[in-house]
Amino acid sequence: MTSTWNDEVVGFPHNPKSLAYHHPTQYNHPMPPTNDNHHIDRDGYRKNVGIIVCNNRCQVLWARRVRHDGWQFPQGGIKPNESAEQAAFRELQEEIGLTAHDVRLLGATDKWLRYDVPRAANAHRHRRFRGQKQRWFLFKLISQESSVRLDFSDAPEFDQWRWIDYWGSLQHIVEFKKLVYRKALTELEPLLPPIERQSFPADRHFVDDD
Repeated sequence: MTSTWNDEVVGFPHNPKSLAYHHPTQYNHPMPPTNDNHHIDRDGYRKNVGIIVCNNRCQVLWARRVRHDGWQFPQGGIKPNESAEQAAFRELQEEIGLTAHDVRLLGATDKWLRYDVPRAANAHRHRRFRGQKQRWFLFKLISQESSVRLDFSDAPEFDQWRWIDYWGSLQHIVEFKKLVYRKALTELEPLLPPIERQSFPADRHFVDDD
């Protein structure tokens, strides 16, 4: 499936405080090391949540990381004594400025989905772990697009966002995350409201890239 990248679906918010209109190089917030070894299980996977926010046009929120050229769904680690659902709502606000009043939780994946971080991508980190194990959450945006704020936290994760087709992320996400994305999207698709499900094209399913 080919995702839609034309200007008609770019969802830049009109909030003047959004980072969507700014270049990432002007943000030089350091990313401090975090001692989160207690979050890593015996197999070397760090607990994490993934977040998919959809609109009523069968599109999902896709964001570009600050100081990187890569795009992805929002995600983040789970803190001690925090449930996966609590972490999802916290990360939703910290990364894209949305609160529980802005979204409706449609559901979550039943089990942990794991991916390994390539050694080269992990070499520069202050901590070592094999990869992430994630629970994925599907939200629907019920407020205005201007509610999306990429500058909510002092150290923004993203500097741009846009809407893309539900399955479009598989064409653009880095290779080592692709299988987890595919599994999460497949499991969560039946939870989409009827209007989204009916508006998918007949060939909406992912292309086999094996």
